[in-house]
Amino acid sequence: MNEEALFPVPYVPFGVDLMMRPLRTADSAALADLRERVQIADDTGMHLDEEDVREELADAKLDMERDTVGVWQDARLVAYAVVHNPDRVRDVVRFETGAAVDPAWRRRGIGTELVRWMRARARVVCAEQHGKVDGELLLSGVATNAGLAALAESTGFVPCEHWFDMSYDLSVGTVRGSVPPPQGLRLVPFDEEHDEATRLAHNEAFRDHLDFAEADEAEWHSWGTGTRSFRKELSALLLDADGRVVAYLLAEESAADTAATGQRSCTVAFLGTLPAQRGRGAARALLIHTLDEARRRGYERAELVVDTTNATNALDLYRNVGFTVDREFVTYAGPLG
Repeated sequence: MNEEALFPVPYVPFGVDLMMRPLRTADSAALADLRERVQIADDTGMHLDEEDVREELADAKLDMERDTVGVWQDARLVAYAVVHNPDRVRDVVRFETGAAVDPAWRRRGIGTELVRWMRARARVVCAEQHGKVDGELLLSGVATNAGLAALAESTGFVPCEHWFDMSYDLSVGTVRGSVPPPQGLRLVPFDEEHDEATRLAHNEAFRDHLDFAEADEAEWHSWGTGTRSFRKELSALLLDADGRVVAYLLAEESAADTAATGQRSCTVAFLGTLPAQRGRGAARALLIHTLDEARRRGYERAELVVDTTNATNALDLYRNVGFTVDREFVTYAGPLG
């Protein structure tokens, strides 16, 4: 499929005039509004403001002209899709995506057309950058979204991963099971001096996880410690006797979430331990530290997302500490063809 075919203009497949074009930075407010309408309808619990969206679109590795599309009715954004190109590939090129359709515009074929567009874009990238390696497209959403499940099934996708959105009420007593760091390790607050060492530790800690792709410096800044939501005062590291980062917890706070819920929430964004240090209580020590620090600073809840089949038994850790499940999310995988 040639590139021009991805953006027909005008685009009228649904019985009304709709325009399909790449997203632009100036569309950040419209995209934030669309995603909030979707959040209300689907109860995803995921709140984003205009600055959050602008930060996402500023990802240096996102080609907005080719990797994004919006469906418009006049000045109103009614649907969108984004395809993220994986830089590093193992056995299969797996393309993460983001997409949504305004609840008022569902069941008109727009979701099916977005899947068609995402597959076409992913095939172009796969051919240009990854040669003959097999490719998959990934769609994710809250498990209660029956429309997404039906769309996935009708377009050849199957569930491949499940995730729990979990929370902890910081307003109740003290954190359960507080423990000191493992012997020989020292807990320190995060600082910029250890940023690169933390990135390398993250890549090593998650190397054996399904589909994990190592984060380079640009990605680490775009999605980790360089974001406006990152809170270094809630984040912490465990160092060994040589000063090496062997475990880490990076925390965030969403201004949009606070505005929407009226509660300050500490998000556990990244928590990892090097394989050689697992089973000694490193992750628990970091988690308890951050929860205590968040409570001390006036946060009312903590939250995180965990793979339900996490190989390091992270789900058991969170449940034992006192986190409870609020929502389940599912990722569907489908072929590019």
